[in-house]
Amino acid sequence: NGYCTGDAANRRQLEQQIDKGVRCATKAGLYVIIDWHILSDGNPRTYEKQAVRFFKKMASKYKKHTNVLYEICNEPNNGTSWSTIKTYAKKVIKAIRARDEDGIILIGTPNWSQDVDTAADSPIKGYKNLMYTLHFYAGTHGSYLREKAATALGKKLPLFVSEFGISDASGNGALNKQEGAQWMKFLKKHKISYMGWNLSNKQESSSLLEPSCQ
Repeated sequence: NGYCTGDAANRRQLEQQIDKGVRCATKAGLYVIIDWHILSDGNPRTYEKQAVRFFKKMASKYKKHTNVLYEICNEPNNGTSWSTIKTYAKKVIKAIRARDEDGIILIGTPNWSQDVDTAADSPIKGYKNLMYTLHFYAGTHGSYLREKAATALGKKLPLFVSEFGISDASGNGALNKQEGAQWMKFLKKHKISYMGWNLSNKQESSSLLEPSCQ
């Protein structure tokens, strides 16, 4: 049950889970990302009105939490253009900024958050503290994607790796530690923040815990 495809009770339950996550992270002195996790919908405009309402609520509630980041569309895909994503992002950013003036906003980029070079050609203007997401899986994505990232950085686009792994892009397959090391070297060289996927016991290569872990 997704936030937009479940019922009202499901939405309340998910919001309670978000609140628990923010409280726990804040208590632990950690950053926390509130992530609008699109996937099968592909185009973030599919649930644009719901996203605007959601982020109005989140920004109003957590505007004083300096550790909260807003990720407004996880992985646009299925051919969704940067122009379409940008139209969506402007509406959601406007809604957030009316309530939280300087919280960091992470913006998804085309092709599963890979085409950061495309976003760099036409970034969103008029706001501060915007960053653009780059996702990679070392078993699938190599030097060609780092070249895209380098192009975006060369155009002064602020990048944030809000998802990565050293498996293949499905989250499974063999671990490519050598390519993973190249990615870490690149991220550290360019001072790019990164978050790994994933801290769970799911039966897949990208999980950091064994399935037997309770």
